Amino acid sequence: MQKLQFESAWDKTISENDRERIQQVFLETSSSQNKDIEFTPLWEAMNHKGELLITVLVQNFSEQKISFHNEKLQYWEDENIVAEHSFTLPALMIEPSTSMPWTFIFPTDSFYSQPLLRNGKITFAEINS
Repeated sequence: MQKLQFESAWDKTISENDRERIQQVFLETSSSQNKDIEFTPLWEAMNHKGELLITVLVQNFSEQKISFHNEKLQYWEDENIVAEHSFTLPALMIEPSTSMPWTFIFPTDSFYSQPLLRNGKITFAEINS
């Protein structure tokens, strides 16, 4: 059975509204039959540096602990790759059958086009891309 977990810094600082929204999305999406990793979109924004902030619920439906060490991720909008970046995130360790919210920050030099901040999703980059 899938469980929702917050990284300790998130758990201390997240607003009650955001926590409730994440819990609702978790309840709606945590019964996937997938046995892999899913990135369930929560929200998208740009920061003061022009970087793209994509907050997702990282859902580990596998039986393996996952971590992010030089993992290339792509941000898509309307079937087009908008940004691609390699992430090494020591704080993001997700146990099997666990979902955790996380914000991936794509720097401006990772953009292929200007983000529209709608209908976005994150995927693992294909090996041959």
